[in-house]
Amino acid sequence: MTVDAAPDITLYDYWRSSACYRVRIGLNLKGLRYAQKSVHLVRNGGEQHSVEHKALNPMEAVPVLAHGNRTVRQSLAILEYLEDVAGASVPALLPSDPSGRARVRELALLVACDVHPLNNLRVMQRLEREFGASAEAREAWMRHWMEEGFRAFEATLASGGETGSCCHGDAPTLADACLIPQVYNANRFGVDLAPFPTIRRVNAYCLTLPAFDAARPERQPDAV
Repeated sequence: MTVDAAPDITLYDYWRSSACYRVRIGLNLKGLRYAQKSVHLVRNGGEQHSVEHKALNPMEAVPVLAHGNRTVRQSLAILEYLEDVAGASVPALLPSDPSGRARVRELALLVACDVHPLNNLRVMQRLEREFGASAEAREAWMRHWMEEGFRAFEATLASGGETGSCCHGDAPTLADACLIPQVYNANRFGVDLAPFPTIRRVNAYCLTLPAFDAARPERQPDAV
């Protein structure tokens, strides 16, 4: 199935979800039009837990991408799906060479697998509900794991000759689509980014690009 054959794309989205933010960046980079259906993660106990949404995503999470008769879950799977169905148009979300593809996936997975899961809403809610963690303790937890991840991310960027204006070269890839939402979260929760100059430089550059600017949380229709 190609995008042209089935242009109806709906993103089940939440403005402040960093996983959704990644997908919005990818859709924008590919120049794909899409409808947004807000799934509020807090209101009414979390709309992601509704019977209707659970039928779309048994993990009761966002994002979910509906494209024609196909439903895709998990942000990185969605981004690679977009790469496949839209073609490796410029900018391609993954480099053409195996080494470059591995490096970009490594960076993307560092955020999506090592950092984000320890800081998402359901983890914070469980720390509060089951372990009595205060807001201050939860935010300290979040900052710790973001800083740990950023140290590794910064070292990878700084030591690799492949780093350019973006994480890999001068065009945005899957790695940038994952990094920029995580920097948004870091700023939101007061992470000191001074030790991460390459991350700050890449973030500043990417946010000048229209695809990233339009994907900002505060620009989304359900932003409050």
